[in-house]
Amino acid sequence: MNTHKIGFIGGGNMARSLLSGLIASGHAPDLLWVSDVNADALAALADELKVNVSTDNEAVVSAVDVVVLAVKPQMMDSVAQQVAAVVAQRQPLVVSIAAGISQNSLRLWLGEQTAIVRCMPNTPALVLTGATALHANSQVNAAQRDLAENILRSVGIALWVEDESQLDAVTAVSGSGPAYFFLLMEAMEKTAVDLGLQADTARLLVLQTALGAAKIAFESPESPGQLRQRVTSPGGTTQQAISTFQQGGFAELVDKALHAARDRSIEMSKPKETH
Repeated sequence: MNTHKIGFIGGGNMARSLLSGLIASGHAPDLLWVSDVNADALAALADELKVNVSTDNEAVVSAVDVVVLAVKPQMMDSVAQQVAAVVAQRQPLVVSIAAGISQNSLRLWLGEQTAIVRCMPNTPALVLTGATALHANSQVNAAQRDLAENILRSVGIALWVEDESQLDAVTAVSGSGPAYFFLLMEAMEKTAVDLGLQADTARLLVLQTALGAAKIAFESPESPGQLRQRVTSPGGTTQQAISTFQQGGFAELVDKALHAARDRSIEMSKPKETH
């Protein structure tokens, strides 16, 4: 991967994270390109990361082997069609990290023969602990799959799904998932203060507990259910809290919330098919 030229169309937070991750993993900054309409953002990227920058999307696509589309979903149509001729001529691998933009839409805008990997990263990628799911179309070869995976692995874990439609479920689980944990932490923090703790103490206890629980779950061969049972003594304080959650329909509410997020992801992608 380290000899490939990679260009980013869009220089926002996710692009910055991927650039930083690539450089940290050994990719030479002079092989990385970024284009954006914001000249100040480009200047900052050039100064901090020493990457190549340009306000010309077509120039960047002309210079690279891989194009990472990192613009907002509502801008993807115009940006993709702007660079379509250069993509058709050079046939780079195209990696899209835009939520709700299907491969069908990208093929319509970029050309049927375009090798496309669609990705669903999440915001923890900003701190190099992201979770990304990827799906490749039939034009992507094995070497390109490895290349796309390595790019996303620079900011966390990267997993392939067999069917593009599974990315809607991924959106519901890991794409939107950080907000669910923030919601629980927010509620725990508030109640901790109501129980008499100082706000800063409450926050640190909640954050460190969330971090510790995730670390245990990540490193343990046991399932979350088994881990929960292991730390729940019959008749103890944890059992009282867990029983209260369960009596309130916690599992059913989570199920309903994730289905709602999945359905919204499907709904958001449908208009793109009409272009």
